[in-house]
Amino acid sequence: MRVAIAQITSSNQPKHNLSYVLDLMEQSAGNDILFLPEVTNCISSDLKHLSRVVDSYEANPFIAAVAEKAGKLGIWVALGSIVIKSNEADGYYKNRSLLINSQGGIVAFYDKIHMFDVALSETENYKESKLYKPGKRAVLVDTPWGAIGLTICYDLRFAGLYRVLATAGAHVLTAPSAFTQSTGKAHWHTLIRARAIETGCFLIASAQTGRHQGSGRRTYGHSLIVNPWGEVILDAGKSQGLYFANLDLNEVTEARHRIPSLNNSSQFKLKHYKKNE
Repeated sequence: MRVAIAQITSSNQPKHNLSYVLDLMEQSAGNDILFLPEVTNCISSDLKHLSRVVDSYEANPFIAAVAEKAGKLGIWVALGSIVIKSNEADGYYKNRSLLINSQGGIVAFYDKIHMFDVALSETENYKESKLYKPGKRAVLVDTPWGAIGLTICYDLRFAGLYRVLATAGAHVLTAPSAFTQSTGKAHWHTLIRARAIETGCFLIASAQTGRHQGSGRRTYGHSLIVNPWGEVILDAGKSQGLYFANLDLNEVTEARHRIPSLNNSSQFKLKHYKKNE
């Protein structure tokens, strides 16, 4: 499977971001799949701004343009995620990942399940649950190369999701992200490698990088591809651009044969020995 992975610095202006994405798609022609990062269309936590510049899922010009280009180029696109209006009265948004085939058809979508609600320091706090409505279902998609499981960013800290996808037949797991610089430096490589090793899957994590115009947010970069044995076969560093790799999905079978942990699970109960017992 020939893959292109895009590392970008999205602004808070979807039209500008779309133009850049379409250029990257042109440059990716000839590959099987292009992987894009989280919140490709817009990075912003300003509700008023989002209400002006992002659209609902139906008749979404960003999605429509990417799908049309995918059909013209004959390339699949894992649109890491985009911010969309939920069309519900509560005013929430959704952080939605889409998989688009080489005919320009949307074959699946996944809404981010786990919300990034954290207090990293006195000056760096995030509360995604005030902005997004979480998804309720895991998503696995059959493709011509193998099954792909869709996840997004903070999902990485919830290993059970990845085991469910792998047990259901995933060969490749995606983790498009916009990791903060502080958490990226501390945890990014470890989390990606751990999820790949635990599941015996390829882990493809396209990332946002740098300082984002209009929001001031800074992200970590280092888009990664890790093989089922936990080896990093691509690390994009901090620069924007396209990166390429050839993946042999037979490595999934080989890794799971060597360490069949997905088949070795045992049921157990917990006994808690309390202080006064």
